[in-house]
Amino acid sequence: MTTLAKWFITDYHRMVKTGILQGRRVELLAGDIVEMSPETPIYYTTAKRGAKYLEELLSGKADVRFNGPITLTDSEPEPDIAIVRLPESAYRDRHPAPTDIFWVIEIANTNLKKDLDIKAALYAQAAIPEYWVLDLTAQQIIVLRNPQQGQYIEEQSISTGTITPLAFADRAVSVQRLLSYQA
Repeated sequence: MTTLAKWFITDYHRMVKTGILQGRRVELLAGDIVEMSPETPIYYTTAKRGAKYLEELLSGKADVRFNGPITLTDSEPEPDIAIVRLPESAYRDRHPAPTDIFWVIEIANTNLKKDLDIKAALYAQAAIPEYWVLDLTAQQIIVLRNPQQGQYIEEQSISTGTITPLAFADRAVSVQRLLSYQA
């Protein structure tokens, strides 16, 4: 059996800085450099409009990051949307770390299994309190909460109504607005 070398965050950052990974859509997941799935128009538009909606909803309360990296212990995934602590200037020289993150959102069109297995485990191990997966095929949002021992122990699928984020009990997020690529 072949053993593959695992990459450290510092190695990955050096590769990015020197341009070795330039032009490649990759992310570091559990020490592996993994090609990212191509973005379909509905996937990209849903993510972009969702980020804009959350920016409006959480203005002055959080920084909403679109398609940007976050740094975990042995991973640097690029969630479609990450809702992180202010000020935005805190991320000038680093990406948000788990203690900066309120919750992350992934958009799933063809990659639902990866988002619910690999990414959910990474985010739970990092103790990110909340993780949402927008399942475009089923037109529902899978809400994962309460990470314990590397997995989320609460899971709920919602297709209508609103979701109240754990970090912002005074804000209700419209399920239909997040799932719709229409304005």
